[in-house]
Amino acid sequence: MKNRCIECKGKGLCGRARCPILEKFRATAKHSPQKQGEKTIFGASPPAVFVGRYGYPEVSAGPMIPPLLESEDAAQLEDPHALLGMGIDDIIQKRCQLVRANTTVKVKQFEKSRLIEKAQEMALSRKPVDTEVLLSKPLKPAQKFDGVLTPMGPAGKMERFDIAENPKVPDKVDYLTYDTDVKATDAALELYDHDIGCEHITRLLSIGLLGQERKLVPTRWAITATDDMVGKELAKGLLDYPEIEDIQLYSGGSLGNHFEILLIPRSYSFELLELWMARTVWSADKAWIGQDMEGTSGKKGYSTLAGGYYAARLPVLEKLESIRKQAAVFAIREITPDYWAPLGVWVVREAARNALSTEPAFFETLEEALMDMKTRINTPFYQWREKSELLPYVKEQTTLSRFLS
Repeated sequence: MKNRCIECKGKGLCGRARCPILEKFRATAKHSPQKQGEKTIFGASPPAVFVGRYGYPEVSAGPMIPPLLESEDAAQLEDPHALLGMGIDDIIQKRCQLVRANTTVKVKQFEKSRLIEKAQEMALSRKPVDTEVLLSKPLKPAQKFDGVLTPMGPAGKMERFDIAENPKVPDKVDYLTYDTDVKATDAALELYDHDIGCEHITRLLSIGLLGQERKLVPTRWAITATDDMVGKELAKGLLDYPEIEDIQLYSGGSLGNHFEILLIPRSYSFELLELWMARTVWSADKAWIGQDMEGTSGKKGYSTLAGGYYAARLPVLEKLESIRKQAAVFAIREITPDYWAPLGVWVVREAARNALSTEPAFFETLEEALMDMKTRINTPFYQWREKSELLPYVKEQTTLSRFLS
């Protein structure tokens, strides 16, 4: 049951120059409030940067600035917790205020660019930074939508970029971005351990501020890389913990993304099923089910579910780490028609966290848990159960254990 649009999510696998689904949202979204004909933009960046992927290794990169917004309002644009409390219309309207001021640069030869250097200085900050940018031409209304990235506003080539205040830089960020002997993975993990959020780590990685041989990393790649690096390290640590004692089921979600997350007393493994109902942002009139998983040895290769797999896995691993237990995890993400516009994989991450923040239900048997799960899932039970690779394995192990005992 293939659905090319869900597998592609705007990456151009169909061969078209422009994705018709994304073009629909670009046509209907409101554009930046900046006055027509003006080339100078003032605003407090959340802070936010963007590095594109087209033309790689020569890409467009630079800061993102919402014209006329004050610091408090600007901070919300990069804060997933703040965005999660809004409706999809509001998220699009607010995020499309972000102007992408960019310059063209080679990913490994950016050190001489004064514009990128200023963007790096801004990216260090944990709080909004007042900025001013001069564009080569007046802005034209345009928006960027993507299956991984959060919506963004119009783009323009910048001629000058100035920071009007000193960035507020956490000590650990200052130390690790200065140290060029630390590998990017090690730096990202140390930042995470010191409560530096994934959004901040992604920003630093994308704009070339982490690692030994530094380079710019397209933002969509940096988002998934951050989720994957942190997730792999957490998964490795879980193997020293005991298994959970009971079957636990967490349920919840947000913005048309519903999660059922089942923890089973076994050694660590993780399986994600994506159930795309008809008439969601990518599925049109056809439903679609996707599956991917990993065992104790970790994920082999890039997930067939793309960035959503790593975004869903991270909160699960955080939960297991917080209770210092390991488990076999069977997770379902059902995407309903309420998710009608592409908002990025942060929605997946935060919807899973929302589910895991609820009180779990406890069950004696796997079948009882599955019967409870199916009452909250719109997709027919037989369709998604038969897609699972983990459930038959768990059932077989349970039968074997009973036989041996």
